[in-house]
Amino acid sequence: MAGHSKWANIKHRKGAQDKKRSSLFSRLTREIIVCARQDPNPETNVTLAAAIERAKAANMPKDNIERAIKKGAGNVDGVQYSEVTYEGYGPGGVAIFLRALTDNRNRTAAAVRHIFEAHGGSLGGEGSVAWQFERRGVVELGDLPPGIDREALVLTAAEAGADDFVDDDGTLTFYTPASGVAAVRDALMEHGVEVARAAIAFVPKSTVRVEGKDAERLLKLVDALDEEEDVQEVVANFDIPDEVLAQVEGG
Repeated sequence: MAGHSKWANIKHRKGAQDKKRSSLFSRLTREIIVCARQDPNPETNVTLAAAIERAKAANMPKDNIERAIKKGAGNVDGVQYSEVTYEGYGPGGVAIFLRALTDNRNRTAAAVRHIFEAHGGSLGGEGSVAWQFERRGVVELGDLPPGIDREALVLTAAEAGADDFVDDDGTLTFYTPASGVAAVRDALMEHGVEVARAAIAFVPKSTVRVEGKDAERLLKLVDALDEEEDVQEVVANFDIPDEVLAQVEGG
């Protein structure tokens, strides 16, 4: 789990940078619209609830959030977004899987292909790397109160349905079946801790270690994909040494 836990934490820290992007509200709006199509009630739709929380964390106005939910529920006319996925390989043979929401599939496909090719990667066909990932629930805790019993937290999560966890630099992240994320989230919140992230996400089944120039090129590729306006989620099965991650984040 170390590789994709590290990736998840990078993504979480990048949130502060994401808030500066002019396209962030647009991306969050799309996510809420699509999630609300399935079920506009965040109490019963954990994916929608997570999207709303991300929007609140980015300081999106309440009116914008409510309007996006109404659009998704069909109460307001608007652009129809469809979800598409792309698969490919990056430097070092790393598998990359990404999910996008778009109103123009041709535009998005061309943009994604260009990014792969410009950063030493290659876009693959459907099914080329998807088998290396699985859809799972992810519950990440925020800052823990001093002296809290971490073993008790792990036991609480396990009893609620978590089947794995990672303690990465003091950050506890729990993994659950896709259907179990809400139960684990609620159990941990009842235990009195802050849940920083609760979502259903694609998680790599295993990781590939990448170092040197390949690592630097790979991270530039992943960042470029993440910055594409239509892209909502990017996952990759890499494991990069901490010192390389620190250099890239610091640079």
